[in-house]
Amino acid sequence: MWPEERAATAAFDVVDDARSRHRMCQRGSLNNESPEGVVHMQVSTIGVDLAKNVFQMHGVDNAGKVVITRQLRRKQVIDFLSKIPACLVGMEACGTAHYWAREISKLGHTVRLMPPSYVKGYVKRSKNDAADAAAICEAVTRPSMRFVPIKSADQQALLMLHRTRDLLIRQRTQLINALRAHLAEFGLVAETGREGLAQLAEIITDECNREALPSAMKQALQAIVDQLAALELQIGALDRAIHAHHRANDMSCRLETVPGIGVIGATAIASTVTDPSNFKSGRDFAAWIGLVPRQHSTGGKERLGGISKQGDRYLRRLLVIGATSVVQHARRHPQKHPWIIRLLARKPAKLVAVAVANKMARIAWAIMAKGGHYRAPELAAAA
Repeated sequence: MWPEERAATAAFDVVDDARSRHRMCQRGSLNNESPEGVVHMQVSTIGVDLAKNVFQMHGVDNAGKVVITRQLRRKQVIDFLSKIPACLVGMEACGTAHYWAREISKLGHTVRLMPPSYVKGYVKRSKNDAADAAAICEAVTRPSMRFVPIKSADQQALLMLHRTRDLLIRQRTQLINALRAHLAEFGLVAETGREGLAQLAEIITDECNREALPSAMKQALQAIVDQLAALELQIGALDRAIHAHHRANDMSCRLETVPGIGVIGATAIASTVTDPSNFKSGRDFAAWIGLVPRQHSTGGKERLGGISKQGDRYLRRLLVIGATSVVQHARRHPQKHPWIIRLLARKPAKLVAVAVANKMARIAWAIMAKGGHYRAPELAAAA
């Protein structure tokens, strides 16, 4: 390079510092690679910032020196990592993370997934892909970091059944609310529940009633009724598939024996929790779901608020709904649930339901970690 060109480049770098850093990253990446593209420096840890198309890599050696800073397209990721000796690879537990963790593990690397909220504290200054990858690379080496177990393809497939079923149920609720609201504008209302919905649907489908409705209204509401019928068939098919998986899974069958945990809850827990030994106790499992009080303590003073609502909200919702049914059953049969009745005497019903959900989570962990089936308190005392 001629002196004039070198001076012009230096001046450009002073003005555009971002471009200068980008060039330095490119030079560092190229200097660490052989002509065939194989990294010949010792890489101990790599942080990967996942994306849809453009992935950011940040690698360091045993001394903590940066040896890799590179952007890769999606189709280049596996080929690039296959040329690197086995090392520790860290990623955030976000969308597609479990897929990439399985694929990268096949190359001999040790893959660790971390909650994104735990990685955020390691980001220095501005947020960008390179800073995120560097933060991931730093966070994955921390001894106190908590990692997310990698799910298998079968576990993710079963959870997709649950997520799709939940989505269709929400869509069904939206359609029902829309149908009731539209008919209410013409003075047509019905009682709540399935019986009232059947009455409203009959108004739309019955030819005698259809003559009294405007033609545009009939066309619009008929589309809603047809969509509701199609959703009922799809939800039924997903329910049958979930029940089939439940019957084939021993852990799910054992979890179903816990009062308040039905087939849906049992299959969801069995698919979400890959290894119960990751939790030291049932309380840790309940805290992971978000069923313990949120702390805001300082100066030796303990301040507890509502539940933390951390972790898997789908599992938490299933457990709270199941606990609500247990509380209702306890009111009808107080002799079978003395603990719940004592709580209801001094606490609101919703708070008691959350306490029962917490207890259900602890029982579920004990069954998964130690085996066996649920035994009612009186049967356990007799044994």
